[in-house]
This record gives sequence, C-alpha cells and structure tokens, in this order.
Amino acid sequence: MLDKLAAVETRYNELAELMGSPEVTGNPELLIKYGQEHANLGPVVEAYRRYRAVLTQRSDAKEMLADDLDDEMKAMVREEIEDLDNERAELEEKLRLMLLPKDPNDDKNVIVEIRAGAGGDEAGLFAADLFRLYTFYAESQGWKTSVLSQNESGIGGFKEIIFQVTGKGVYSKLKYESGVHRVQRIPQTESGGRIHTSTATVAVLPEIDEVEIEIDPNDVRIDIFRSSGPGGQSVNTTDSAVRLTHVPTGMTVSCQDQKSQLQNKIKAFNILRARLYDEEQRRIQAEHGAARRSQVGSGDRSEKIRTYNFPQTRVTDHRIGHSSYRLESILSGEIDEFIEALTKADEEEKLKELAEA
Repeated sequence: MLDKLAAVETRYNELAELMGSPEVTGNPELLIKYGQEHANLGPVVEAYRRYRAVLTQRSDAKEMLADDLDDEMKAMVREEIEDLDNERAELEEKLRLMLLPKDPNDDKNVIVEIRAGAGGDEAGLFAADLFRLYTFYAESQGWKTSVLSQNESGIGGFKEIIFQVTGKGVYSKLKYESGVHRVQRIPQTESGGRIHTSTATVAVLPEIDEVEIEIDPNDVRIDIFRSSGPGGQSVNTTDSAVRLTHVPTGMTVSCQDQKSQLQNKIKAFNILRARLYDEEQRRIQAEHGAARRSQVGSGDRSEKIRTYNFPQTRVTDHRIGHSSYRLESILSGEIDEFIEALTKADEEEKLKELAEA
C-alpha cells in the first residue's frame, strides 16, 4: 500500500509542476484535465502525509520512553502513543478505501428509467412514488432533474418515466438504486382492504457522451410523429416527437416531452447512448464472469432489491439486510441511510476481493 501511496504523491507533485508550465497554461483543455486529476488526488495525498507524520510522532514518542522520565511523564507519553496508534489505524483504513479502483462513471450525470411492473394500476402509482422520491432526493443534494420521456397511466401513475439527473457525483450515489422495487400496501382501487404487492423497475444509467459511444447514423432509423402527451404548447400541434430505432440491436427510444423536434432528437440520442453503453458493460461482465459474491454494486435489473411495506411502515434493502421504519420520510427522499450503508457494504466487498486477489 505504501508504494502505491508514494506513487500517488509523486504524480500529484508532477501535476502541480505541469499546471505551471507554459505548455499547459496555454492549453485550456489540458489545464482542466490536469486540474481535475490533481484535485482528485489531493485528499489521498493529504491523508498519506498525515499518516507519515503520525508514524514519525509515534517513533519519537517511543524514543522518549527510553529516556529517564518520571512515572507521570511516562504515563503521558504512553497515552500519546495510544492516541497515535488509534489515528494510525483509522488512517490506514481510510487510505485503503481511497486506493480502491474508482468507478469511472461516479462523477457522471445519470438517466433514470422507472417502469411499472407487476400490479396493474397500483404498479403505475408506485412508479410515480419512486419518481417523486428521487426528485426530492435530488433536490436535497442540489441536483437538477429533467423529464425526458413519460408514459402516464390513467389514474396519475406512470407506465414509464425517464428523467435526467445532473450534478456532482450523481452516479456514485444513485447507482445502487437499479433493480426491482416492491411495495406492499392497500391500493387506492381496492375496496376490500386487502394488501397487494406491486413492483416497479429502476434503471440508473450513466450519461455517456458522443466520444465514449459512437453511433453510426446509418444504424439508426429516425421517425417523426405528433406528440400525444404532456410536453408544452406544441403538443398535438406539431410533429415534434422523435422515435429512434437502433437497427443492429432493435433498441427503440421515443422522446416527446421537449417543445422542438431537435431537442427531442438530442434527448433521445442521449438515452440511446446510455442504453448501448449499459448493454456493452453487461456483456463484458458476463464474458469475464464478473458476477460478484455480493450483488451490492451489480445493478442487476432482475434482482428484487428493496421492499416498501406500508402496514409496518418498514423499508428493507434485501442486498444488505438493512431495514428502516421511516417509510414516509424515505418516500420523501430521505434515502441517505440506505445509500451510505450500500456504499460501505460495496467498499467492504471490494476490500475483501482485493485481499484475496
């Protein structure tokens, strides 16, 4: 670990020198690139330097014990050594986590797709609940949300809703939300008071730019049609809705919520790139047998990840066995406790895999 940390510090110092060179200061793109890398390495270097300082202080304190000290002074030195040992252990754990391979998508914006599953109209209402949950959570984080496409059900729910979330570190927090969410409650449409179980599927896709996924225009069929749902004054008056069909995969994307055909086309291509990237990542994982023992970070769409139980006001994440009895607060977007627990579980699994490698 120390060799890796030394290499990080060396690179950090190199970047500082590079950013001061005429070649880089005169190249805005390169300056931004090096600046971001330097900023990302900063917390690691700061922790590493503090770790070295703790080791030095501990060594000095040990030497003091060999001197001719009175009992009171020796007790003070031993107490200092104990404090330094505790800090050293904390720093070692912190540095091990910092050295874990970072998900390259963690800093990206996301496209979230929520689809009603089993349960008819109730599933659509639950999909709407999840949409509000993530909208509230995004607002609490200072992120922005924008609806890209929606297909409403008849009673205020969604058969499907696709929206974009932009901000700092969005994917790093929302990536654990992919999977099947289940609700157990008495539906509004149930007159007999029976508890029903319904599901909705959440997919969190990192937003991919054109450089990362290049789409051959010849592979995409573009159809233009008249909008048939919410989207502004131009709905039902102009042919502004866009449907893309990716011929090699058969994947289709429709977007009609923007007022202009061009805006809908741009949004549709953003969704298509994200889906194609997601499919490619899944294919690579399957080829390399990358099904980890823990499913915490896999985002497996078919996996039941969380249950929202209304009669018991309980929300349970099945991947880590974490339950909370704050159902109403969670539906209002207060999901930090789940995200933090999932992040910790994922880090522990990665540390275990690293130790066994």
